[in-house]
Amino acid sequence: MRGAAAGRDGGGGGPEAPVLSLWLPMSYYQEDCFREYLKMMANFVVLNLLICISLAFWIVSITASTLRPISPWRWLFSVFVPLTIATQGFKKKSLDHSGALGGLVVGFILTVANYSFFTSLFVFFVTSSKLTKWKKDIKKQIDSEYKEGGQRNWVQVFCNGGVPTELALLYMIENGPGEIPIDFSKQYTASWMCLSLLGALACSAGDTWASEIGSVMSKSKPRLITTWEKVPVGTNGAITLVGLLSSLLGGMAVGIAYFITQLIFVTDLEVSAPQWPIIVFGAAAGLLGSIVDSYLGATMQYSGFDQNIGMVVNHQTKDSKHISGKPILDNNAVNLFSSIIIALALPGVAWCFWPRG
Repeated sequence: MRGAAAGRDGGGGGPEAPVLSLWLPMSYYQEDCFREYLKMMANFVVLNLLICISLAFWIVSITASTLRPISPWRWLFSVFVPLTIATQGFKKKSLDHSGALGGLVVGFILTVANYSFFTSLFVFFVTSSKLTKWKKDIKKQIDSEYKEGGQRNWVQVFCNGGVPTELALLYMIENGPGEIPIDFSKQYTASWMCLSLLGALACSAGDTWASEIGSVMSKSKPRLITTWEKVPVGTNGAITLVGLLSSLLGGMAVGIAYFITQLIFVTDLEVSAPQWPIIVFGAAAGLLGSIVDSYLGATMQYSGFDQNIGMVVNHQTKDSKHISGKPILDNNAVNLFSSIIIALALPGVAWCFWPRG
């Protein structure tokens, strides 16, 4: 009877084993499909929300007598161009999924507000993404938190693009969507907002250029900005001459993009103040923003050298030796506060020296 029972069990187990082996892979496969479905639905919902918000902007601008109406072409450009850029950024691993969605929202608001805002953001994003991937093999050896392709998430997008987005919304409330010359004597508040937004983007670009170029191109050892002591490469708050020059060029690149867009789209430049100081302003914002970022990083961001991995780390470990800073802010918070400081302080300085029309 035991033999018969064993035979029946074995015969009964034969058909069930293949069924079980087929069922388990199918469950994992279905789970992956479900995740992809959720991502697709999230993209669909965000895209529809973006279209609804953009349509709301359009309707309000048409019905409100105090605002310049949004043309259909500007509306279409503001939706599809940022969508294309965010999609390409995700495919090339410059943005992760959340970063692409956040970048889509930031890109739409800046583009519908002012084409000069869009080109400045575009130059910042493209150059920063390219520089992050540049000499990546060297950066992997000196940066313990290096990510393949950069892959900025929504937090990084917010910390770099949150201030410009808020300023773009305030600009549309004050002036309506469209391009204007920067002229304090004729449009004081709107000009201030334009320079604040440009300063925030130039600050972010300058800091990124300084970090990505200075860390691999400088022949001299970096020095801590607060004590001027030589420190390892990758230390928060460390500066080099190459890094400072790179930050100036990064801010200048954003300023040049803004200036060229002004020349193309602004119609009354001949009766307005000269616009060439925009380039100088962008360069100054990039340089000063990098210095402010370095000071905050040296004082409020932890840096330690981990003997186990031979790299600078941004958090305390059992093998790390303290170099500088206190664990108050992380890198994203430092970037955010730097852009806020530049956006608030630098337009006031520019107002004192800006030529009058």
